[in-house]
Amino acid sequence: MLDFPRWKILSIVLSLTIGILLSIPTFVPEATAERWGLSGLPRVNLGLDLSGGSHLMLEADTSDLAKQNIAKMEEQVRTEMRRAEPPIAIGDISTTGGRLSFFVRDGAKIDAAVERIRTLTQPSGMSGQRDWNVQVVDSTRIVITPTDAGLRQATDSAMQVATEVVRKRIDEMGTREPNIVRQGSDRILVQVPGLQDPAALKALIGRTAKLEFKLVDLTADPQAVIEGRAPVGSEVLPYADNPGGFIAVKRRAMLSGDELIDAKMTFGQQNNEPVVSITFNSEGGRKFARVTQENVGKPFAMILDGKVLSAPNINEPILGGQAQISGRFTSDSANELAIALRSGKLPVALTVVEERTVGPELGADSIRAGTLASVIAVLAVIVFMLVTYGRFGVYANLAVIINVFVILGVMALLNATLTLPGIAGFVLTIGAAVDANVLINERMREELRRGRSITQAVEHGYKEASRTIFEANVTHAIAGGIMFLLGSAQVKGFAVVLLIGIATSVFTAVVFTRMLVTLWLRRRPTHINI
Repeated sequence: MLDFPRWKILSIVLSLTIGILLSIPTFVPEATAERWGLSGLPRVNLGLDLSGGSHLMLEADTSDLAKQNIAKMEEQVRTEMRRAEPPIAIGDISTTGGRLSFFVRDGAKIDAAVERIRTLTQPSGMSGQRDWNVQVVDSTRIVITPTDAGLRQATDSAMQVATEVVRKRIDEMGTREPNIVRQGSDRILVQVPGLQDPAALKALIGRTAKLEFKLVDLTADPQAVIEGRAPVGSEVLPYADNPGGFIAVKRRAMLSGDELIDAKMTFGQQNNEPVVSITFNSEGGRKFARVTQENVGKPFAMILDGKVLSAPNINEPILGGQAQISGRFTSDSANELAIALRSGKLPVALTVVEERTVGPELGADSIRAGTLASVIAVLAVIVFMLVTYGRFGVYANLAVIINVFVILGVMALLNATLTLPGIAGFVLTIGAAVDANVLINERMREELRRGRSITQAVEHGYKEASRTIFEANVTHAIAGGIMFLLGSAQVKGFAVVLLIGIATSVFTAVVFTRMLVTLWLRRRPTHINI
């Protein structure tokens, strides 16, 4: 237990030195760090409650998700029936009642149609239930109904995509270390430190950014369109530039924003107004070229989130895979739309159900209070250990001080964020850091009272107390892990500091102090007072 070869001493010293060096950039102001060339080094980021910023709770409207799944399955069914050899002729597909229903014109092909449709379904979860039920009714009619398991899986998948889309959009804004996590089944927590005006943030992340290109239905009766009625296969959408404020477009999209690879704000060549220039991927470019070739002279609508931005005529084929979206944009709104399109569309609409703005003054007060609490805790622990254990208290105090720096160094290395609950965990860790030394020192006192020699007392003290220390910290780590996995963002901040502190305090309080005691014992003291 007290055998410390040179390589072990060097490895312990090197590990602690690295931890201390990693913590230094955290104490240096960012402006100073840039002058010193330390700006690229890892540092502990301050959370929303310490640095100020915006807090939003977003809730997803999953009611429209079932309609989207129905529309997607409808398109897949049509495509699959056309790909059959020979193609399987079907009647109009009905989407009433939240399910798909259609007739197969040739009754002899009903089984082939069912088999091809079943290849479009997928198993959901561990139950083996598929996401769609496929049934034959009246010998020639096929009914496709979404299952509950399929809807749950679609919701979970949509929320995962929505979380990533929100993260991409916020990253495009250039903000520092946002906290974006799912809360429950249909909510997303967004915390952006340093952002004091949440209006632009809400406008950006609340936009679905569902871009579609559809042909305008020229056969629609203008009066019927004003009344909200459109021919079969078409739909009525709001359009400010059209008389009556509405326009009829084909329900089937020629192209969607899913096939974009880039979008950026530029200025139109004719009127120098802000526009959004978009670039399609290779498949999207081919589709756009084919559609514009087949529909020269016809108007097509550019639709964003269910509203028509513009409906220009196709004067000639557009073969370059690029287009421009105009719609009375300002520079800011065009840039926001470009960011939204680049980051992808939201699969579900998000609404803000909770909003808070934390000022930097409040964060500064929290930092001062937390720093004061930490300093008081450290000083109190240092005084107690010195008075109670003398030389061994010095070793414990040195371990506590080093532990503070190592915790910050590990947090910086892990790119962790320090929050106000994290400061509470920090203070708690400081107090708990000396628990191990108290156990060890008291055990050594017992061994000395039993008549053991100095070396035996130290060896048995560390050996016997280490088991108790290990077991106690394992239970702490389990509790911290549960808080991290199941807790809210504030609880996670506490748990992160607690878990890091458990690991570093055990190392400094047991391994580091044991090394110091061993080096001291090599001088063979004749008397020891613990």
